[in-house]
Amino acid sequence: MSERAGNPEPDLRVPDQQVPYQQVVDAPKDNWVDRYAPAATRPYLRLSRADRPIGTWLLLIPCWWGLALAVAADPAGPGWFDLWIALGCGVGAFVMRGAGCTWNDITDRDIDAQVARTRSRPLPSGQVSVRQALVWMVLQALIGAAILLTFPPMAILLGVASLVPVAIYPFAKRFTWWPQAFLGIAFNWGALVAWAAQSNDLSLPAVLLWLAGLIWTLFYDTIYAHQDKEDDELIGVKSTARLFGDADTPLWLRRFLVGTLVFLALAVVKALIDGPVLPLVIALAGIWAFGWHLRWQLMRLDTTDTTNCLKLFRSNRDAGLILALFLAGAAMV
Repeated sequence: MSERAGNPEPDLRVPDQQVPYQQVVDAPKDNWVDRYAPAATRPYLRLSRADRPIGTWLLLIPCWWGLALAVAADPAGPGWFDLWIALGCGVGAFVMRGAGCTWNDITDRDIDAQVARTRSRPLPSGQVSVRQALVWMVLQALIGAAILLTFPPMAILLGVASLVPVAIYPFAKRFTWWPQAFLGIAFNWGALVAWAAQSNDLSLPAVLLWLAGLIWTLFYDTIYAHQDKEDDELIGVKSTARLFGDADTPLWLRRFLVGTLVFLALAVVKALIDGPVLPLVIALAGIWAFGWHLRWQLMRLDTTDTTNCLKLFRSNRDAGLILALFLAGAAMV
């Protein structure tokens, strides 16, 4: 590996090597935080995973799904406030993902110090203190709250309720083999919030869409968890990757793929069946394209190759955006 700022990249195979990390080792090379952000802000942006934007995308995409499907189901069609919902969800996803990741790192700082991929994060590597991280978490949450308060009452109530699964998720890996399910509950809550922001109610299509997103999270985060399964086994952390193992993971991923598509189709049909045919056809075509992307991932999966797992995990941004684009098309016709 090349040297950065005069420091060679640490050998992560040495568990107790004491090296002052200059960047998080699994962040994309030449990410904008390490290249452009002022040095004093980098540890905080790394806490928020700003150097790894895939999580923000995976939090935002269900919001856009919920908004687009709500607009498609609305006889009045799109309005200017819908544009604000889309933009507000974008900013909100960035800051609330940052707040959630900061909380996750506070609770997991001792575990992260024992895992090769995570010991370079700001807290276990000593770049920030727990108190500094707590202040940073609160500041991000306040920005998210300011955006949420511009939405209708039902969306505000749902946004506040989302704090419960967010608070629980970091502890899930300690008491269940299914922490990915708790991540799915939290990460797809935006589908409910965005639907309610557009319609000021919560109806069955939004819940079905949320369930589809939850199962999709089981799909992509199981792939992601295969990167850490050896370290997780050593320190007793649970995950679906460890539960399924290399042999059974493809079977479970196929089940998650089918479940995701079924609930997506139910959500779309329930929302659009009483309206014009064209939006329904466009939305269902989006589900078909989304499903083929997940199938493509399965065909290339190698759970023993951490680089392969990370690449496929990140490709879910494209899968989610494909569906979002089709749902937006259904909303505009």
